[in-house]
Amino acid sequence: MRIVCTHCQTGYQVDITEVKPEGIDFKCVKCQQFFLITPQSIGHARSRVLKNKDTKMIRFSDDDNLNTLLTSVVDDLKGYGDRLNNQLSKLSDIGIALSGVTDLTVLLEMIVDQAREFTNADAGTLYLKEENKLSFKIVQNESLGIRMGGTSGKDITFPPVELKESNVSAFVAIKGTSVNIPDVYETDLFDFTGPKNFDKSSGYRSQSMLVVPMRNHENDVIGVLQLLNAQNMKTNEVIPFSKDYENLTESLASQAAVAVTNAQLVSEMGKLFDSFAEVMATAIDEKSPVTGGHIRRVANMTLTFADILNNNQDKYKDISFNAEQMYELKIAAWMHDIGKVTTPVEVVEKAKKLQTIFDRIEFVDLRICFIIEQMDKSFLNEKIKILQNGSDAKKISTLEDEQKVKRQELMDIRDFINQCNNPGEFLEDEKIERLEKISKMTWTDFDGNEQPILNDDEVLNLSIRRGSITESERKKMQNHAAVTLKMLKKIPFTKKLKNIPLYAGAHHEFINGGGYPLGLKGDEIPFEGKIMCVTDIAEALTASDRPYKKAMPLEVVYRILREMADKGELDKELVEFFISEEVFSKYKEKHESNGN
Repeated sequence: MRIVCTHCQTGYQVDITEVKPEGIDFKCVKCQQFFLITPQSIGHARSRVLKNKDTKMIRFSDDDNLNTLLTSVVDDLKGYGDRLNNQLSKLSDIGIALSGVTDLTVLLEMIVDQAREFTNADAGTLYLKEENKLSFKIVQNESLGIRMGGTSGKDITFPPVELKESNVSAFVAIKGTSVNIPDVYETDLFDFTGPKNFDKSSGYRSQSMLVVPMRNHENDVIGVLQLLNAQNMKTNEVIPFSKDYENLTESLASQAAVAVTNAQLVSEMGKLFDSFAEVMATAIDEKSPVTGGHIRRVANMTLTFADILNNNQDKYKDISFNAEQMYELKIAAWMHDIGKVTTPVEVVEKAKKLQTIFDRIEFVDLRICFIIEQMDKSFLNEKIKILQNGSDAKKISTLEDEQKVKRQELMDIRDFINQCNNPGEFLEDEKIERLEKISKMTWTDFDGNEQPILNDDEVLNLSIRRGSITESERKKMQNHAAVTLKMLKKIPFTKKLKNIPLYAGAHHEFINGGGYPLGLKGDEIPFEGKIMCVTDIAEALTASDRPYKKAMPLEVVYRILREMADKGELDKELVEFFISEEVFSKYKEKHESNGN
């Protein structure tokens, strides 16, 4: 059985059968000290060996000194292996952590933090390649209490590094190879004027430096990670970066580069999506400037509303939109009317009741003018006949009076039709009845065919009680919501943007189920859709660029919103919050004053 000296830890092999019950004094040949060996101590030793096979004592040589040396070497190797495994495990954990971060600012800071902790470095700098230069993104120095870039809120004032091989970071970026320098003051491989000037001004002492390239999955160098002044973990003494740390840091830098590339792709995708949404709004704007302006204003008003809800600690204290949710709502608001690309322009911009591509009131005016000309011609012919048959002043006077009445009647009809053509608050029953009577009046066209003064389609449009569009045109207009929903459902949104179709498609849904396109009601309508429904209506009522109506005063808008809430169309609490918190005024101040 193997026994270890209690004084110097020299190991010995002992035959248990030779040990007496009372024990024996054993003299260590190395330290010349005595220690007691008993059957009990041997039993304890054996028990420890049996319980842990990995620590089983092995004698490498009969020579005790050599055996002690070899045992020490094995223990050191085992410790090194354990440390290496721990480092690799930590490196793996860091890689997993980095891959889960999509915010580039947070990610870059995290890379430097982890690299410094990993190597026990006092300082670190991260550069990204931008055009033909290295731009500072993160600067940290523990000893000097410096944290710049990232989430620190402190801008980095250092100018970008030109890609010249005399600069160590630029060299690494160009060559794609790591540089490990024990002491920057004892090498002439690179120009370290910058670090030395910094040391002189700050009282710092730059010494060991490790600079590694950041290679992405396509093996492109996208940046450089620079670590400064590795420290002994026990003494805090500055030491060179070991080769092991160099290799592991290269691995970390590669993982970091992939994570950075992914974060940049996510950011670029976000910008692409923003651009796409704005392009769609621009396309609609080019088709209809009225609707295009509406989209922008609704988007800005919706986000203003959400911001105010976020800051409310009373009625909506449980409502909170984080940055990702605000972005999702933003895109939904920008895309809520994209279905209007299929809506005929003549419907979207119908300013007058008879308007299609042009205002057909001109045809009606010409028609009545022609009828008057016919009537005037008929009057003159009749007057000539009277004169030819002898002058009859009384008969001519009667004829002229009749002509004057008929002409005035036609002029009144023309004025009345023009009046009806203008969309108003409400068209009374008596006016609709008069239009029906007018439609029964006839005239004779060039071919001798009898025609009504107003055809059926003209009567239908002129009889619109409120606004300027017919019921069939209203359905065409309302269909944009269904088209919006259909279009957005075709887009493979990411998990974080999956609700965009739901939010955008619900901006015309009413609480009582009377909305469109799906007839949702109550809690079936997402909260974001309820918000957008209020802002959409508020914008439409206050818009000053609609050709068919004037902008309504805010007090009238509030009255209409409350009426709609009372009828169960809008969320009553949201409407009251919109009014009490002066959402419209705050939106106006924030956006419209800047022309946004």
